[in-house]
Order: sequence, then C-alpha cells, then structure tokens
Amino acid sequence: MSIIQHLTRVLPKGIVITGNESTRPYECDGLSMYKKKPLAVVLPENIGQVRIALRLCRKLKTPVVTRGAGTGLSGGAQPIDQCVVLGLSKLNRIKSIDADNKLAVVEPGVRNIAISEAVSKYGLYYAPDPSSQIACSIGGNVAENAGGVHCLKYGLTVHNIESIKLLTINGDELLLSRKDDGLGLLALMNGSEGLLGVIIEITVKLKTKPDLARVIMAGFDSVRGCANSVADIIKAGIIPAGLEMMDKIAIEAAEGFAQVGYPLDAEALLLCELDGSKSDVEAEIDATMKILSGASTIKVSNNENERMALWKGRKSAFPAVGRLSPDYYCMDGTIPRRNLADMLEKINDLSNKYKLRVANVFHAGDGNLHPLIMYDANLDGEIQRAEEFGNEILKLSVEMGGSVTGEHGVGIEKLDAMCHQFNLKELEVFHKIKEVFDPDSLLNPGKAVPELHRCAELGAMHVHKGVLPHPELERF
Repeated sequence: MSIIQHLTRVLPKGIVITGNESTRPYECDGLSMYKKKPLAVVLPENIGQVRIALRLCRKLKTPVVTRGAGTGLSGGAQPIDQCVVLGLSKLNRIKSIDADNKLAVVEPGVRNIAISEAVSKYGLYYAPDPSSQIACSIGGNVAENAGGVHCLKYGLTVHNIESIKLLTINGDELLLSRKDDGLGLLALMNGSEGLLGVIIEITVKLKTKPDLARVIMAGFDSVRGCANSVADIIKAGIIPAGLEMMDKIAIEAAEGFAQVGYPLDAEALLLCELDGSKSDVEAEIDATMKILSGASTIKVSNNENERMALWKGRKSAFPAVGRLSPDYYCMDGTIPRRNLADMLEKINDLSNKYKLRVANVFHAGDGNLHPLIMYDANLDGEIQRAEEFGNEILKLSVEMGGSVTGEHGVGIEKLDAMCHQFNLKELEVFHKIKEVFDPDSLLNPGKAVPELHRCAELGAMHVHKGVLPHPELERF
C-alpha cells in the first residue's frame, strides 16, 4: 500500500490533497525561482492528525516537508522528490493569553500580526514584525528565526519565544522551555528550518506598547553619508526600535507603490524609529537630529498615522520592486555595520558586471541586507546570472566578517554559500545534530546543511577563517 493510500485511509476526507493541479499551489514558497510538485499534501486540522501523518511517513520512509504560510524566501518549504508536504495553516488558534505575565500560547498557523491584534486590548503586542507579517505564520517564523524592522531593539524570533512544543518524526511530543533549557535546545529549534521536528505550539513573549513612538525620515545625497549616520547613531548609545536603509531604486519603487512622501531626489533613505516614554523619545530625537544634520531631507512623524505611513513604504518595498521587473531574487546576508557603504559600492559594481539592476533594502541597525536582484526568467541566462550575482554577495558578506543569512534561512538557496562560511568539522556537527533528531533524514532532507562532498567539490572549505582542507576531504 502506498503512502497516499495509507494517508487517505486513516485521515478524514479533504485532509489529503493529491494530483498535479491540486498540489500546484504547494510547488514552491516565496522563492519562486525553483519549483517541484509534491507527492501529496496533508493539511491536518489537529495535532492528532499531524502525529498520524508523521508516523506513517516514518514507517514508509517518506520525506516530509513542513510548510507554514509559504512566505519563506530561501526554498525551505519547497517540496523534494516523492515527498509529503505537511501544511500547518489550519492549526491557527490562539489558545490562551496571559496578560499579567505577558505570554500567549498559539498554534503554528497563527499569523504574526494576528497575535498583536489579539493582545492589543491589553496594551500589549508581539515585537518581531517581518515585512510579510500580515501573511506569515508564527510556526514559520520560529523555523526561520524571522526578524523584521524592529529586531534591532527587540530581537529576533528566538529572543521572543518562551517555549515550544514539537513532534519528532516518530510522532513523540517534546516541550522545550526557556526556564529549563540547559542544553540550549529551544534556541536550536529557532532557525532549524524543519530539519529536526514539527512545531505544534509556541508560547510567545509579549511587550507592553510604548508610550510614544516616532519615526525620523532622513534623505541623503550619498549612500556613504547615510551608512555613516547609522554607525554614528549606534556609537552615540542610541538604540532605535528600528533603523532601516534604502537606496535610490528602492526609494523610487516604494514611493511609487505606497506614495508616502519619500524624497525621490535622495540617493539613500534612513528610517529611524525611537520609542519609549515621552521624555526619553523627545531626548533621543534631539540627539539623533544632530547626528543626522548632514541629511538633505529630514522629517519627523507627528502622529501615529504618519509613523505608520512612513513604515508602510519600507514594508512595501519587496512587492513594490516587483512592479519594476518580471522577477526578482531577494538576498539575505549580514555584515558588520561599519561595512554598509563598502558593501553597497561592491553590489553596484556587481550589478554592472552581471548587467542586472538591484534595489537595496537594509535592516541597517544590525547589518542585515536584502538586495533585490531584478531579472527576467523568460530571457536565456538571466536566472543563472541572478544566482551568480547573489552568490557573490553572500561570499562578500562572509569575507567582511558577516554571515550568509540573517533571517531568511538557508533552505536550498544558500547551500553553496554555507560551504563558504563553515569548515568541514563545523558542518559535521550540524549533520550529527540532525541524525540525533531524525536518523533516517526524513524531515526536510537536503535543506539548510550541505552534504560534505558538495563543499569538497566546490573547493570552498579552506575559505572560512583560513581553515585548511580537512584530511578526510581526500575520500570525497
């Protein structure tokens, strides 16, 4: 009996989806450059059905790719050959809210923004806010360790999770809690990309809404001037709630889409949000305005509507760039703040080299960059050029002392780049951890951590930190 026959036999009607057309919506995530149809899609309505599906897949050695809202940008939820996609979108209940202790217990299919909406009446909110927060789900946020425009002050997903429940490939339930996490397993699961278990419940930490939040918008005549201001703000001891940077192409795209008043004559734009008590915000605004005195354009939001409008442009940048090109490839690397200007100049050089336009959007405060490489998949060679362009950006990120990913995960997109960042011994540790949780490698296999022979073939093992090739490479 096949896995499909087993699943349809024991699960209620409508839970298992098969057939080319019915499974087509699940053939990729937000990285639409790559597509593959799954063998079947399972959309469980409760934890018991998730457990049944996992145990059957384990028994029949069928790979499982867990999927949330499908907004990921690294191919982490893309199906592989002969796999079952386990979609958790129907597990979308907010199970409890503890306003006194600032905690909420939610299922993985709950949308990010829905948490803040549900707790707003208590004067609380959930801090991490990816640009896709209106659609992305909290389970996927944990799997990718998502960030957002406010992660500089309030942290990534990992910093805002109190506990999670997950099912192993055997269907066994584990509870990982911050208060008794001596092994660091809770942090390990944040960013594990579905390789170690299936998240079924998350307890998130909530924040009290600040008394006041205001945004300073500053336009600059040069990218370097804007980048230097980022470093100067942090050096002054000011920690903004958000500190975002956009280049000219991104400014023009966002303004054309959102029409919020961005200066179209600026070469770079900085959005700096300050929040807290009224007196603290006013003092920090005065100090920041002095630092930004070299800006060609400057504006401070006067009310909540103006603040939200300024952020609307930034959070619309990705879809806005989609209006400029048939396709775009969204990168995600991280570099030290001091290298922002140098990186932008190098990206511009690469843009000329590959003859592809790029719009740059940065979480400037923590050096997380999102170059959007524009291409046309219908033109011969453009996908390959976009991939090569992106890989060079990731190599530069490592060479500048950064990382190949900040919040989008590795998925299938950055497997080769992982070979550039990590040496053989480090990758072996990743594989051993995977083996402990998933000995048959059925959970999202082939994602996030490259096979050792792949890195050996690329000849990239010696690049990271001057590490020489490992003797065991000779056997590959």
